[in-house]
Amino acid sequence: MRCAFYGDDFTGATDTLATYAEAGLASALFLGVPDARRLAASGRLEVLGIAGAARALALQAMADELAPVAAFFRTLDVPLLHYKCCSTFDSAPQVGNLAAAMAALRPAAAHPLVAILGGQPSLGRYCCFGQLFASAGADGAVHRIDRHPTMSRHPVTPMHEADLRRHLGSQGLARIELVDWRALDDEARLDALLDAALAQAPDAVLFDVLHERHLATLGRQLWQRAAVARLLAVGASSVAQALLAHWRASGQLAAEAPAAGIATAEGPVFAIAGSRSPVTARQVEHAAAAYVVERVSVQRLLGARETIVEASAQGLAQGRSVLVQVDPADESGGSAQAVAQATAQLLAEVLQRAPAVRRVGIAGGDTSSLAARHLGVWGLEFGGRLTAGVTLVRARADAPRLDGLELMLKGGQMGTPELFLTLIDGA
Repeated sequence: MRCAFYGDDFTGATDTLATYAEAGLASALFLGVPDARRLAASGRLEVLGIAGAARALALQAMADELAPVAAFFRTLDVPLLHYKCCSTFDSAPQVGNLAAAMAALRPAAAHPLVAILGGQPSLGRYCCFGQLFASAGADGAVHRIDRHPTMSRHPVTPMHEADLRRHLGSQGLARIELVDWRALDDEARLDALLDAALAQAPDAVLFDVLHERHLATLGRQLWQRAAVARLLAVGASSVAQALLAHWRASGQLAAEAPAAGIATAEGPVFAIAGSRSPVTARQVEHAAAAYVVERVSVQRLLGARETIVEASAQGLAQGRSVLVQVDPADESGGSAQAVAQATAQLLAEVLQRAPAVRRVGIAGGDTSSLAARHLGVWGLEFGGRLTAGVTLVRARADAPRLDGLELMLKGGQMGTPELFLTLIDGA
């Protein structure tokens, strides 16, 4: 096994799963620490992932979630551990605290380096002199994260600080050394700078990521140092991309294989948009010709869910794809957690009444995480890439109705305007 990772929400975890699976590595994603039976059912793995919900949890709940993960990771013969966070690093001292996550997993790694990779160019995420920048949607304008039109106003973890050292420092990571992008094109200089940084015994080392070419250099650093002692890395799927780039450059992995296609959906598709992102809103607008789109208020979702279930089941029974959108402008009541929980229950109830549905799409990180857990799914397998940052996965479940169910779990900011159309037509 080359790597084990924990994804702090399901959408990001499926993206990391896809990154490894597309490279031809035997990979599986579990929705919790797997037992021996489920490990055996997954065969010999090169990459093992656990999809969690730490991004949406308070401190004590995070500790309860991550303690068994750290204990399990200690039992694995694996050189590198990866805490997969969102590429926008949105987190806060009281919710999804990344410093608390590192503290929880740190005992499972022996190397003094805790590496934080600060960008993912493939998704329009860039880290320069420790400052995080992000595009607004696919090919959108790039903004400093504290001025980003969506992430600066996130309803749970708004990003008010672009300097990742300050941002993580506010969460309890006091001493962070920075290796900026100027060292990444000079391997000898990078080795020296990193050794000097580690001599200061920092809590972590933050690496800029500005260009795709930086990934192989960073992957070499991670992999060679992980050969000395197990290492913890933190970041988006760029951690996986860095490792893969190094393995290819050093001949430890074959050249990139052609991407597998996704077939047209068999039967009607049921989709839920729980995200308030304008990117998701545009995707819903584009889907109007192919779906019966029903926009519902928060109060209706929380208090009259049965009417939504009935209307959705009727449309699906007629062979029509249905998309339920929680009104992104409705802030009339209900916590983000309550809305996500109600959306998860909505999905489970619709699937019970609509047996023809074998493909589901969910937009929203918290919504996706809670929905998959509420269904009783225990694992996910890679099914194909819909677009950059958005993956189709197949559910592993004990219930025959759910086993093999195709799921798109996407963050609100991810995907092209045509995404919900691609979910029906394939890619």
